[in-house]
Amino acid sequence: MLTSRDQLFENHEEFRKLVMEHTQYEKRLDSLTQKRYLTDDEKLEEVRLKKLKLRLKDQMQSIERQFQQQFGQNQVA
Repeated sequence: MLTSRDQLFENHEEFRKLVMEHTQYEKRLDSLTQKRYLTDDEKLEEVRLKKLKLRLKDQMQSIERQFQQQFGQNQVA
């Protein structure tokens, strides 16, 4: 049985876009954290990416809450 998150990823274009963008930011952050030292620009980028990821996560959780309220936690839409 699909979770609400899985259902949203398959059926909700905005949610899917947010997840993909969040994943891109996560990959870039991972590449930055692999470095021993960061330049000043990289440090700024790291902070910016963390804030962007958090904003995306909040948006995804909001969509997921709306979905759960509308359709129930484990029902198929």
